[in-house]
Amino acid sequence: MAIDSEVQKEIAKIGMTATMGITVATAFKMKNRTMKNLHVGAGFALVGFSLWHHLLYQPDKKKENSNKEASVS
Repeated sequence: MAIDSEVQKEIAKIGMTATMGITVATAFKMKNRTMKNLHVGAGFALVGFSLWHHLLYQPDKKKENSNKEASVS
């Protein structure tokens, strides 16, 4: 079962918000080893969610090529 692109976009936004919140919250307790590891992990997850979010908003190349072929005919 494929997930709708709008649902994927919402999941990516929620993931970015949650990991940004964790990153900010753990930044104040960096002397604790567990918090430091959580901070770094949340930072990596934030980058991953951000990349996913960016890729979800790229134009679909299959549709783009079909439109060009249709306009040429």
